Amino acid sequence: MTEMHEIKYQTGMIDPLNKALGKLEAPLAPAAAGQVGWQLLAEDLSLPAAVLYEERLAHNLAWMRRFMHEYGVQLAPHGKTTMAPKLFARQLEAGAWGITLATAHQTAAAHAHGVRRVLMANQLVGRRNMEIVADLLRDPGFEFFSLVDSPELADQLGAYFSGRGQTLQVLLELGVAGGRTGVRDARQQAAVLAALARWPGALSLAGVEIYEGVLKEEADIRAFLQRAVAVTRELAAAGRFGRSPVILSGAGSAWYDVVAEEFARAEIGAPLDIVLRPGCYLTHDVGIYRAAQERILASNPVAQKMREGLLPALQLWAYVQSVPEPERAIVGMGKRDAAFDAGMPVPARLYRPGAAAPQAAPAHWEVSGMMDQHAYLRIRAGDDIRVGDMIAFDISHPCLTFDKWRHIPVLDGSLRVTDIVQTFF
Repeated sequence: MTEMHEIKYQTGMIDPLNKALGKLEAPLAPAAAGQVGWQLLAEDLSLPAAVLYEERLAHNLAWMRRFMHEYGVQLAPHGKTTMAPKLFARQLEAGAWGITLATAHQTAAAHAHGVRRVLMANQLVGRRNMEIVADLLRDPGFEFFSLVDSPELADQLGAYFSGRGQTLQVLLELGVAGGRTGVRDARQQAAVLAALARWPGALSLAGVEIYEGVLKEEADIRAFLQRAVAVTRELAAAGRFGRSPVILSGAGSAWYDVVAEEFARAEIGAPLDIVLRPGCYLTHDVGIYRAAQERILASNPVAQKMREGLLPALQLWAYVQSVPEPERAIVGMGKRDAAFDAGMPVPARLYRPGAAAPQAAPAHWEVSGMMDQHAYLRIRAGDDIRVGDMIAFDISHPCLTFDKWRHIPVLDGSLRVTDIVQTFF
């Protein structure tokens, strides 16, 4: 299938409109989309389709920018959530310090689309991955950081980048017992620092990093954050950092408020860049991150004084394709289309083609299971539901919905397409 036909099928375009398309990396400019006038409710898009809502994206960008500003901290949103360069650009335009990523190939994709500062919140392991990053570092305008938590990795990185005549900036990662990566105790920490000292020209310690999301209790999270501040202060006093400002980084999408509170109070006796990394705020959701946001709105004084919190900006639209039983409908979407690891998609809106506008989906409708391309929708006998009806579903965990779509239309308040976002997973 040619690139042009691939775009056509994925976005529901028809041949007379192909002339409106641009290059693959920017399949449709916003102005061209407005001129073409695709309308979701007019069935101009092939369903199922994941869509983004422009007004809510703009709201979430502004909300998080203000939140970070109130605490005087930096934002490096985790790009693995969307892997969408157009969205990266909007986050950077809204004041983001950089973009967080998880792998070397994600870093290469971001760099190719103009991102010039990446915090890879992961270990850089393996020759080919090191080579990808080393090649990117030939760009003098590109700043990159990755994590170390073992002397073995420090020595591997040191040997490789020494051989390339390059310097890699690294962050010491702290961890907790039973958690993910990160040094657990002072002994492990000392071993990593000793290994870094063996490679003074190849490795430069730029700061300290943690991921608090492996912990579930707020008291444990605060203790972990306080440990990170103490370690950063000790290393700064010992002159161990090769970058100024020193970086102190943490915060996934669930506890960024607590991280902001603890880190904003940090005093290490040296200039400090506090970098928080929530990625899901841009689209939010109605599941795990809505629950986290409700906690934040209930307890955080900065969030409480701001206008309404984050809003879900990502939905999946699909057709009812069969109503084989009085209490069951089959919808044309499945595991290939939407995340299901953190809860099933939630019916939000119902539209019957030809109607004036969508209406709220009945509260008792529930997705009881999904196969690859089918969802089982539990209904009640007598519900007004027909083959061809369009249903919009909210989702939980945007990361695992984004990675199922290569092109995602952006809709305005009238559900007209104004742009198309391309992903690079």
